[in-house]
Amino acid sequence: MDTLLFALNAILPIILLILLGYLLKRKDFLNEDWFRKGNKLVFRVCLPCMLFVNVYSIQSFTSINWSVVVYSEIAILAVFFLGLLVVKLAVPDRRQKGVILQCIFRSNFAIIGLTLAESLGGVEGRGIAAVLSAFSIPTFNILAVIALTMFLGDEGGHKADIRDVLVKIAKNPLIIGVVCGLVVLGIRSLLPLNAEGIPVFSLSGNLKFLYEAINNLARISSPLALVILGGLFDFSAVKGMLKEIVIGTAARVALVPLTVIGLAVILSNYTGLISFDAAVYPAMVALFGSPVAVSSAIMAQEMDNDGTLAGQLVVWTSIASIFTLFLSIFILRALGLL
Repeated sequence: MDTLLFALNAILPIILLILLGYLLKRKDFLNEDWFRKGNKLVFRVCLPCMLFVNVYSIQSFTSINWSVVVYSEIAILAVFFLGLLVVKLAVPDRRQKGVILQCIFRSNFAIIGLTLAESLGGVEGRGIAAVLSAFSIPTFNILAVIALTMFLGDEGGHKADIRDVLVKIAKNPLIIGVVCGLVVLGIRSLLPLNAEGIPVFSLSGNLKFLYEAINNLARISSPLALVILGGLFDFSAVKGMLKEIVIGTAARVALVPLTVIGLAVILSNYTGLISFDAAVYPAMVALFGSPVAVSSAIMAQEMDNDGTLAGQLVVWTSIASIFTLFLSIFILRALGLL
């Protein structure tokens, strides 16, 4: 019963916010235009602020658990290349290949993931998740731009120009937020320390008005994004793309977390090749078990991919993850890993 309550308390707050957004849309309290504009606000303003604050909150680069970072980055790249093989063999439509590939490797870590990591692991869990976000968010977005561009050179006059890809990567708001955080963190690490061992200048201490404004935007990003996600749920347009939805959803919320987290447990607990304690697994569940990123649908639409399919994958991976996340949390809790 304790394990059951633990899993429910971690997931239900997220689900209730998504449900609130869905009900607000159904009752015409807020219209679709509001939700779409709100989605852009979260993607272009709030999420970059949250990622900046998460990176800025890292005490120093020396405090980072590099084994977790390296394992996660290798796992993301491995999932990307395995997903690439899957879409080449199983998805005929070039405008759907990149969408499904993005769904397979890219989780909603920035929104649902960080909130879930804190629910499961408290302050320590969120701290590890914040460190992972500094590396995984840029990786996700760089690979997303590549995935949504690489298949468009097949036909229709589109060319996967390397300069265009690099420009899209450089202009991605989430990458900008992380890079700004890393720059400020790097500058802070070079500053001399006072008698208390604190840098003589800090954004949060000396420019508190600016830091608080950024931090307030960061705080609203996750709850607002979850409400908007519920408002954008659309159960239509499933006919004709059921196969693609099943492939993307099964891979994202079932096969990827089972493989990556399962391998981490085996390597850590039975081989000793890596050493992960219980504080690591909340971040791992959040990073690899959460549904596809909400912003993936926006990127797919803007980059001439199948935006309708991308939106459906956001919906169905979110619904399916209610059950798969609960199962993952229940099993890890029963094994004493959460």
